[in-house]
Amino acid sequence: MDVVLLSRLQFAAATMFHFLFVPLTLGLSVIIAVMETRYVQTGDETYLRMTKFWGKLFLINFALGVVTGITLEFQFGTNWSRYSAYVGDIFGSLLAIEATVAFFLESTFIGIWIFGWKKLSKKTHAAVMWVVALAGNLSAMWILTANGWMQHPVGYVIRNGRAELSDFGAVITNKFALLELAHMIPAALLLGAFFVMGISAYHLLKKQHVDVSTRSFNMALVFGLVASLAVAATGDMHGVHVAEVQPAKLAAMEAHWETQTQAPIVLFAIPDEENERNLIEIGKIPYILSFLGYHDINAEVKGLRDFPKDERPPVLITLFSFRTMVALGTLFPLLTIIGLVLRKRLMENPWYLWIMVFAIPLPYVAIEMGWVLAEVGRQPWIVYGLLKTADAASPVASSQVLTSLIGFILVYGLLGMVGFYLMFKNAVKGPEPADA
Repeated sequence: MDVVLLSRLQFAAATMFHFLFVPLTLGLSVIIAVMETRYVQTGDETYLRMTKFWGKLFLINFALGVVTGITLEFQFGTNWSRYSAYVGDIFGSLLAIEATVAFFLESTFIGIWIFGWKKLSKKTHAAVMWVVALAGNLSAMWILTANGWMQHPVGYVIRNGRAELSDFGAVITNKFALLELAHMIPAALLLGAFFVMGISAYHLLKKQHVDVSTRSFNMALVFGLVASLAVAATGDMHGVHVAEVQPAKLAAMEAHWETQTQAPIVLFAIPDEENERNLIEIGKIPYILSFLGYHDINAEVKGLRDFPKDERPPVLITLFSFRTMVALGTLFPLLTIIGLVLRKRLMENPWYLWIMVFAIPLPYVAIEMGWVLAEVGRQPWIVYGLLKTADAASPVASSQVLTSLIGFILVYGLLGMVGFYLMFKNAVKGPEPADA
């Protein structure tokens, strides 16, 4: 295996593992802030128990996200030094702002929130949680701005053999990055909502902590419905922009080989990349791809055959990740609508509660598939149209990367087992008794 492939595998492993924790941090922090605000407004101790219970799970998740995120950023220097040398003037400034402003703001106020229960007033303590939620999502904004620039580079000039920043305003208002942010924030809220609903459903099935679980479920249900609809709407807008600036990704998302107007979608396909065709096609629906990509049923959609072979994304992975994300994105609003209908008699419908318990992993899968689609669908470019992945890796021996890859898998595997065990243990235990 060559050094580029090994470096890609290592970065993918580190990123996907880190990304198990980041969206829950973003979404759950907002839900907890709302719970604590309700406690301040009403003085109802049930909201306080909700805040502390979900806050404990949030803190375990946050700690794992921090540990995995720090090691992830080092890879830009160890595995992707040529990339860093070429675009570091732009990419580095965005990561620096994220780390020195947003992340440290979030970390500082999390410390205040943890140790400030008896030292701050109720209103001030609730305000601190809102700062935590805001800072976390601000951190995501800078990361997605950096990624959005990689997807659609703007605001730069090529000087002295490297890309240098020429228009910071263009970078932070990059439409691709803004659409990524608009899609990611509701996706994180959706994950947080399903996390709360799934654990609450477990306790309702056990007929324990009924008041806390019922209120938590119903509050998360509203977040889940609104977020699932927002994810669908922003996903449509993002898809239209992808068709404009990354047409090869659009073609790979649908295994679309031949340029044509009134282009159809195929509900199920198995691509044969070597022979530039689909081995199996089931459920071809005319006009839909043209409409989804350009909001015009007569629009021309460029096929993969019209792109050079060395500039096409891996079709099978791109197609599969997109289909999985869309299928799950269709399921989420359906589950939340059913929940709204049943919200006053949840314990009378154990079948629905069991579905929500087993649905906890589904938003994780959808978000991971969205990330795979964004990154694999951009290949062979690490910065779209500007720098290829093969030219960005560090000039190191394959054996070095293989050793570090194995080390990452072992260490992250151990971290994952410990972290998820702690979350599982505390989730099953439930909130503290009312008289604690």
